[in-house]
Amino acid sequence: MTDDTDQDYTEDYQAWYAEDNPGAQLLNELHAAFGKYVIFPSPEAHDAAVLWCAATHAQPAWEHAPRLTPISPAKRCGKSRLMDVAEAVCHNVLITVNASPAAVVRSITEDNPPTLMVDEADTIFGSKRAAENHEDVRGILNAGHQRNRPYVRWDVLTRSREKCPTFAMAMLAAIGELPDTIMDRAIVIRMRRRGPTEKVAPFRTRRDRPALRALGKRLREWMRANFDTLTTATPELPVEDREADTWEPLIAVADLAGGNWPERARRACLAMTGDEPDDAASGTRLLADLKEIWDAERDPSRGIYAEYLFTKTILQRLRDMDESPWSEWGRKNEPITARGLATLLRPYGVRSQSVRIGEQTSKGYARADLTDPWTRYVTSGTTEQNDDKPGSTSEDERSTDVPLGFSENGTRPTKGERSLYGPDVPFSDSSSGTWPGLQQQPNSSVVPDVPPPVPNTDDPPGSQSDVANNPDLDDPWAVGQLATPITNEDERDDT
Repeated sequence: MTDDTDQDYTEDYQAWYAEDNPGAQLLNELHAAFGKYVIFPSPEAHDAAVLWCAATHAQPAWEHAPRLTPISPAKRCGKSRLMDVAEAVCHNVLITVNASPAAVVRSITEDNPPTLMVDEADTIFGSKRAAENHEDVRGILNAGHQRNRPYVRWDVLTRSREKCPTFAMAMLAAIGELPDTIMDRAIVIRMRRRGPTEKVAPFRTRRDRPALRALGKRLREWMRANFDTLTTATPELPVEDREADTWEPLIAVADLAGGNWPERARRACLAMTGDEPDDAASGTRLLADLKEIWDAERDPSRGIYAEYLFTKTILQRLRDMDESPWSEWGRKNEPITARGLATLLRPYGVRSQSVRIGEQTSKGYARADLTDPWTRYVTSGTTEQNDDKPGSTSEDERSTDVPLGFSENGTRPTKGERSLYGPDVPFSDSSSGTWPGLQQQPNSSVVPDVPPPVPNTDDPPGSQSDVANNPDLDDPWAVGQLATPITNEDERDDT
């Protein structure tokens, strides 16, 4: 292995690395460096990024060159910042926002391949026309996942064939999805926008890059000292086929490092090799509209939100929205369907479930599943544009500052204290046995203290005796709050 940025290391120095094996400490330092500047969607994604960067320093040892694809449904989700940190610690990086096939293959050498990094990859593959214009680039990226897949060209000067190597690890960051053939060869990190409580340090290249480069250099020294071990490594993998090909270098690095990294690597592998969600290009618009729908379903006299809504109710509300795209959706310009709704929400971790509202049972969505995406992707500007619409709720009137499962005074209820009307309603004080009633909200009338309904504990909610003991069940708002998911049915997409 050769590298034009390497220095000559003495045999004693390399032997010290091989004997003491500081791999776990180095990976921990890289993990902390990423955590300082980047918010990952999961601990497993965080570990995967660390192991992938370390694996770039031993590319000649691998049979396959895994791709790392940080993608997101919208801008400002941390993809470029992840690439900034990775660029500083990875091996011999070639970073670009666009490149010709000739430039890519001429930059790859067989004995010392670079680490390719493509930011704004959606400008290359984002549309059908753009993808068609870059089929050669896609072919090179696909071929470079495996050894012995050269790019063959005809040299007109020598009148002979020339084989150019394509094998190299690559990172591609994009908004939206990349071609399936690339995603199938990649470790996909679905980045998301930072929540209000998630903080990171600002990254400044001149100030922060030197320390990261020094860490990358130490990683390279450690990997070089153990290159023969990595070349012959055959780690036990929890997956098979192409997924095993992609994850083998990362797990080999984790096994070499020791500590708790072998377990973490395999856990990340299992967590990140499930079914990948579909395209979510219009997801942020949908999230904003769903928040408006749920705000309109709020009982202003009690400050109560419906916990669940049927899919058919949501679809009708979306289609009835003024100046919305949902009544003429997709290529056929037809109203959005339940499947289309599920497809757009899946990248945000929101899935439909079978729920019961009153006496009716159907597929629907839970408000609790949407609160986290709302805080990340629905900005104040998005909600303010709805303030002047009839039936909308102003920002001051929304009880969005109360964390899910907490009362308005910030306390979490103990078992048995959960409000009959859902998580946004205050809970009784177990010490005093009193019911505080709803708090007065700005720009709204005072809601008097109301004693809590006392359901019959011998009968399930919604039964005849329960209704008799709780007159509020005749109120559709109260019935809506008693909606519960049905857990004895297999979850499936709406059709």
